Amino acid sequence: MTTLPLQYVKGIGPKRAEALAAEHLRTPLDVLNYVPRGYVQRDTVPTLHALQRHLTESTLWVEHDSIDHGSVDHDREISIIATVVDVAERVIGKNRKMLTATIADDSGVVARLVFWNALAYYKRLLVVGATYVVSGKPEFDGRYHHLTFSHPEVERIDDDDIATYRNGAILPKYPLTQGLRNAGVTMRVLRSLVDQILPDALQQVPEFIPDDILRAHSLMDRAEAYRELHQPPSMDAVHRAQHRMKFEELFEFQLFLARRQSEHKTPQKGLTMHPRSPHARALIERLPFQLTSAQKRVIHEISNDMSSGVPMNRLLQGDVGSGKTIVALLCMLNVVDNTYQAVLMAPTEILAEQHARSLRAWLEGTDITVALVVGGQTKKQRQEALQQIAGGQAQLIVGTHAAFEADVTYHRLGLIVIDEQHRFGVAQRAELRRLGIRSHDGEHVVPHMLVMSATPIPRTLSMTLYGDLDVSVINELPSQRKPIDTRVVFESYLPATYAFMREQIAQGRQAYIVYPLVEKSDKLELKSAVEHHEQLQSDVFPDLRLGLLHGQMPWQEKDQVMRAFLEKEFDILVATTVIEVGVDVPNATVMLIENAERFGLSQLHQLRGRVGRGAHQSYCFLVAKDHFRYQMRRNTDPAEGMKAAVRLRTLERTTDGFEIAEVDLRLRGPGDLLGTRQSGLPEFRFADLQTDGELVQVARTEAFRVVAADPQLRRPEHAALRQQLISRFEAGTYQTVA
Repeated sequence: MTTLPLQYVKGIGPKRAEALAAEHLRTPLDVLNYVPRGYVQRDTVPTLHALQRHLTESTLWVEHDSIDHGSVDHDREISIIATVVDVAERVIGKNRKMLTATIADDSGVVARLVFWNALAYYKRLLVVGATYVVSGKPEFDGRYHHLTFSHPEVERIDDDDIATYRNGAILPKYPLTQGLRNAGVTMRVLRSLVDQILPDALQQVPEFIPDDILRAHSLMDRAEAYRELHQPPSMDAVHRAQHRMKFEELFEFQLFLARRQSEHKTPQKGLTMHPRSPHARALIERLPFQLTSAQKRVIHEISNDMSSGVPMNRLLQGDVGSGKTIVALLCMLNVVDNTYQAVLMAPTEILAEQHARSLRAWLEGTDITVALVVGGQTKKQRQEALQQIAGGQAQLIVGTHAAFEADVTYHRLGLIVIDEQHRFGVAQRAELRRLGIRSHDGEHVVPHMLVMSATPIPRTLSMTLYGDLDVSVINELPSQRKPIDTRVVFESYLPATYAFMREQIAQGRQAYIVYPLVEKSDKLELKSAVEHHEQLQSDVFPDLRLGLLHGQMPWQEKDQVMRAFLEKEFDILVATTVIEVGVDVPNATVMLIENAERFGLSQLHQLRGRVGRGAHQSYCFLVAKDHFRYQMRRNTDPAEGMKAAVRLRTLERTTDGFEIAEVDLRLRGPGDLLGTRQSGLPEFRFADLQTDGELVQVARTEAFRVVAADPQLRRPEHAALRQQLISRFEAGTYQTVA
């Protein structure tokens, strides 16, 4: 059965098999891994009457402030079974349509389903008189006494499903895409498919977690876990199966990290750096500010690593404006004083150019040369830089991806610093290290590696993604930095916001206005930088000097614009997110972000970090469309799913990057956060790095214990584990098991 094409399974056929294949469901084993996203259980499905009573009376429900008009929201998804009474479509505001459906059950209470998108689909799906499972987060509006579900998941169920449910069975809810629905793959079809393939498919499920670990942590075996997920006798069985699968995911990846760390720590010759650095000491004495205690602590940690004789692999975390760059420079100067080169990698040309400019300014009057290597250089500029690097005349190198291309030859490379590390893949870091090894004329010594992140990473994600790295954190901002005053404003308030911006400019300050698009799009209702630069210059700020910066401009032109803004030749810089990372203009005090509801939380935090770089009070305005007030009035707990509202309220409430990172992890999940797919974090279908921190630690302890006892996983009891690791991580950057 496990090799039989799905089209030959009863009830599927060619059309449905094609739709399933589009969702990567081609074999019974694929279906086995298509686990339910939730369950409908008789004991936990309330009537509408009970749900309304709980919403208004139970202590499980939280009443919010007067802005919410007495509304009360639940903090988790609820499933109910009810019948559609009527369906209506109406126009709200300016050409905005809304679809509502009234549903009822036998309890005497009705509820409303509200839809703002995909109205045509829901008009076809919702049939008066038909019965549905409705899953969503309910709200009760105390002013109008409405029980409401906004954009819930809706599944039509037939009489057989209702009978099964009423007999006490637990109904699994599988993910259903529009493509599956169009091909007639309903929830009942999926359940029937699973029931048919399950007995034979379970016979093919391998177990790779060693027996002693299964026993030590009371974990069910893998085949049993799949059975309980698809055909659960109880919700307790589901929870135990999910716990097993969470452990499996975390253990598997921690095993990969343990293997990688084992490889790093197999005797490799490192470069021993004497901690005394005259150049670093001289720079510290020239700085116009005092290093924070956190910066001093981190420098000490890095210095200890580099003087140990073992290659350093360290992650340096620090919030926007915490002073990571000066820490990196001081460590690079230590390397130079030990007669080695150091390279600083940046993800964009504009940031690389800024780093090079800053380093040259700090080192003005010294005997240290800084070379720049970026893709936008002329042939002559690149050739001159490459000659300085190969000959050792350039002790510090700043570059983008262009700095590890084939024609770059380093001269005794001692330290690799990677800024905004999540934008560089594991393979790119490995290539830089390889170039560094090659620079030592046949002597196999490994350069030190320092990767930096301006986007704080939640502890569980850091422990998972960077489990093979030592971690330093700059958790203190310079004393002269003031918190940025952040406010959500709606488009109708833009004139007042522009007036405030004008007041700041009259005081000698500067401002950014950021748009999500470079040019106007026919497909997206978003504002563009080019179009609005012209409109702002002619209609709003005709007496001020406006610059324009976006990613489609040539590197040299971007550099000229940024330099002109830094030198106060522009009052306002109209830009796209090209300024998101690293641009440092201390005189800029206002950041206005248009269509802010469309940006990610960490991206908004990074953009906000472009102001507040100097001693003056700074401001950030998050501009959203007027109709977005509706979402902003609702509960902003991340569990509520109103993600855009959560992002904006979070930015208003805090400037703490680590707190923001925790919220971002809840909203987006680890697979999207920080672009971590590129950096090597797998998709976790079961584990939640926000809530499973304790299990991460347990899995990590077991994985590192296994590798410590059997580094190559050669023991017979580890044969299946070794094979699983090879099959999961054999491609691309995961080639760690030889």
